[in-house]
Amino acid sequence: MFQNLSIKLKLNLNQEQKESLRQVSLAYRDALNYTSQIAFENGKSSNGTKLQKLVYYKIRERFKLPAQMACNVPRQVSASYKGLWTKFRQNKQAREKGITKKRYKGLDKTPKFASRTCTLNYLRDYSFKNGHKVSIVTLSGRIVVSYSGYNKHIDWIKDKGKIGAAKIFYNRTNKTYYLLVSVEIELPDINPENVSRVYGIDVGQRYLAVKAGIDDSAEFFSGKEIRHKANRYHRARKTLQRKGTRSAKRRLVALSGRERRFIAGINHQISKHIAQPNSLIGLEQLAHIRERTQSKSGKRASKRQRKAKRNKAKWSFAELHSCIDYKAIMNGSLAIKVMANYTSQCCPKCGHVSKENRPNKGLNFVCQSCDYQLHADLVGGRNIALRALLIRQDWISTGILSASPNVSDDEAKAKSLQRFLELRWSPDASPDLSFLRVGVVD
Repeated sequence: MFQNLSIKLKLNLNQEQKESLRQVSLAYRDALNYTSQIAFENGKSSNGTKLQKLVYYKIRERFKLPAQMACNVPRQVSASYKGLWTKFRQNKQAREKGITKKRYKGLDKTPKFASRTCTLNYLRDYSFKNGHKVSIVTLSGRIVVSYSGYNKHIDWIKDKGKIGAAKIFYNRTNKTYYLLVSVEIELPDINPENVSRVYGIDVGQRYLAVKAGIDDSAEFFSGKEIRHKANRYHRARKTLQRKGTRSAKRRLVALSGRERRFIAGINHQISKHIAQPNSLIGLEQLAHIRERTQSKSGKRASKRQRKAKRNKAKWSFAELHSCIDYKAIMNGSLAIKVMANYTSQCCPKCGHVSKENRPNKGLNFVCQSCDYQLHADLVGGRNIALRALLIRQDWISTGILSASPNVSDDEAKAKSLQRFLELRWSPDASPDLSFLRVGVVD
């Protein structure tokens, strides 16, 4: 089993070395913007091979970049244009379906690259030396600089990891250069016999995650702090945007990065609590959830609906799933995706499925068949845990495990869903909530 990680190394530079990295990173950025202009003029092309033929020699001559960097520039621009074209097609489909009336404007003008970063290829543009040093190519030749970082990460570079490409990243706040290195780590395969715990994770907005174990344990991670801070950031942005001065715009950039880092930090802390050793962790397959849960927007929506939509836009469940996934693998555990259908509407005790089981779509689950009552998010977590447990049993009996549900065929999907809906929690499961622990993130 392999896991890709990004390792952050701080470069300890003297003034001359810092100037060398500044020059090469600015030249790389200028080359990106030049190539982006050429791509825009040639039909907004996302063909990397075509772009390289158009700009390679000009980049070498005009910006003095080394050969490998001159190849990386059109590849990076090509990838950016492919992402823009994907958004353009998605927006076109959404307009045809009547989901939105807004037209995507990302390709109306030439995309510009602002960050001072550049991509380096291992053993060509950079290489590691003894004594915690790294050799990096610049416009005036190679420089050898010392680096520092987490001891565990440095050990992976020295002993275990397959090293890939890297990026030079400049942090404007502390005026420091970092090297972000991609490393592929080989980990021992996970034996289903060693999986001693099975959990289901229900993600949401009021509670960012609810962890439900098959041993009746539960842990809640509240999203109240994130929503409170998100509303504060929103009010601050409105004030600064109204002001419109240069200093206000600089403040907006700082606020954007701060909010993003805050949410990412919370997700890392929650995933650290969830990804315990020797566990099988069930996660919902929530692909295209935003498209499936479209609500009113613009003038048609009330103030409360607009606020709810804004909170939903900041719902970073995909980032949380990703953090749980890689942390689980590092701890000898495994995270798998299960079908999300009816996890919040199905009674885990009797199997009755109905929207009426969630009165007013609230946090209280009341089964209309057997009167079983429990916290709605905990019901979702338990249903996910049951589905993960069934997958573990199939894994043990067949020796084959799919980390995500492969149910593209309607008949196969219906058959898998029928198996899941036949699962039952222990008949003596208690509706008493006194055993619940509210997760504290520290």
